[in-house]
Amino acid sequence: MEPVKLDVHVKESNNGTPSVAKLDGRLVLETVTEFLQTMRPQTSPSLVLDMSGVSFLDSAGVGALVQLFVHRRNQGQKFALAALTGQGTAVMQVSGLVKLLPIFASVAEAEQPPS
Repeated sequence: MEPVKLDVHVKESNNGTPSVAKLDGRLVLETVTEFLQTMRPQTSPSLVLDMSGVSFLDSAGVGALVQLFVHRRNQGQKFALAALTGQGTAVMQVSGLVKLLPIFASVAEAEQPPS
């Protein structure tokens, strides 16, 4: 059986745009520890998680997203999710987190300054 993987590729910000972290794989119990260890040290003022490559999101993954959101908010840093898959969107809706977390249809939309 192949190990469960989540690859995280961070593109640092330039010209005041948010840093973007592209996630590829499964954000699940087996991958959340490494995900949080990778993402917590990110110090850019604004971070967008590109979720388009997340093939599966479970409750542990949702918990990790909330932890990262709270951690960044406590540091005065912004956080947003972008390009959730259908399954990811359904999980976020069922959990009620669409009201708490900033969620955008695309990375480009999340990168726009608030109007």
